[in-house]
Amino acid sequence: MPLSTTAPPLSARLQSIDALRGLIILLMLLDHVRETFYLHMQVPDPMPIETTEPALFFSRSLAHLCAPLFIFLSGLSAFLYGQKQQSKADVARFLCTRGLFLVALEFTLVNFAWTFEFPPSVIYLQVIWAIGLSMLALSVLIWLPRALLVALGLLIIGGHNLLDSLSFAKESFWHIPWAVLHDRGWIELSESLRLRTSYPVLPWIGVIALGYAAGPWFTHATSATQRRRYLLRSGLLALGLFMLLRLLNGYGEQPWQPYDSTLLTLMSVLNITKYPPSLLFLALTLGLGLLILRSLERVQARAWVRPLIAFGGAPMFFYLLHLYVLKLLYLAAVAIWGLNQGAFFGFDQFAWVWLCTALLAVALYPATRWFAALKVRRRDLTWLKYF
Repeated sequence: MPLSTTAPPLSARLQSIDALRGLIILLMLLDHVRETFYLHMQVPDPMPIETTEPALFFSRSLAHLCAPLFIFLSGLSAFLYGQKQQSKADVARFLCTRGLFLVALEFTLVNFAWTFEFPPSVIYLQVIWAIGLSMLALSVLIWLPRALLVALGLLIIGGHNLLDSLSFAKESFWHIPWAVLHDRGWIELSESLRLRTSYPVLPWIGVIALGYAAGPWFTHATSATQRRRYLLRSGLLALGLFMLLRLLNGYGEQPWQPYDSTLLTLMSVLNITKYPPSLLFLALTLGLGLLILRSLERVQARAWVRPLIAFGGAPMFFYLLHLYVLKLLYLAAVAIWGLNQGAFFGFDQFAWVWLCTALLAVALYPATRWFAALKVRRRDLTWLKYF
């Protein structure tokens, strides 16, 4: 039997997953450098085509890959974790513990990294919160048959845009649960504390469910050739759905429109909604992500992939580290140069965002590689698996 048709060791398949996580981390770093040093050119969701420079638009669009792929991989990793456990009860217990840990992390270390305010007046419930709640939901959903789990995940992703017009007044009992699930907004806890549900969680539950359902593709029962075929077909199907729905110019998205410039027309087509993620947003990002994962399986032995694997081996460590480094760099820049962009300090040109991202990736790589190696070396330290 040709080598390419046999299933590689589990560690090899995990390397491709870590490599994809590493790529996500670098794209996330780019977006967070933008949010730190280009905040004077903040863009809404979706972006205004006529007034958004292409470099900013496409950099922000690349970052759209981060949340969907990371949450999808969280579901996939939960399944692979379950392959080492005695029962689904062990997996459910881990998902509950991990989910609660992430929610607590969002309220504390993550929010403080963004605001440097204690006690906080605003808590932003962002991607770590969404992953945590999605894991809590998955701890219940894993008991469903796989076919039903797939159907439910697709139903949530495909149908949640039908609920876009539904909202509840602040006085309503349903205001808070609906703000958490689908309606991005503010929750007033007291006169001195507000919560911002930046990542409504309902669509992300569908994403993590599909990630868990894709887990059998990465077991020894599936050959490398079969897995790559599944990834290719699923990725192309998702991208085909995106193109079809975009041509129809409706359902869950503002219509795109042709411009005199081909570049602006392309930007209009790709201008999709993240908060909460529309069906088209998830079809495009997950479709691309599945194809990238397939490609990484083929090149994971290359030297240039190893840094991606190291970054992806310690994702939470890098997430916390880079947030605090960025905040300290921003405060240092303000202290040295002052506020040069109105109420902000910021770069004059977007090229500096790319340069800063590259320099930070190099600077933070040794610490991240060390921590990733520590996780492998000290598997007896249970707390390390949370990072």
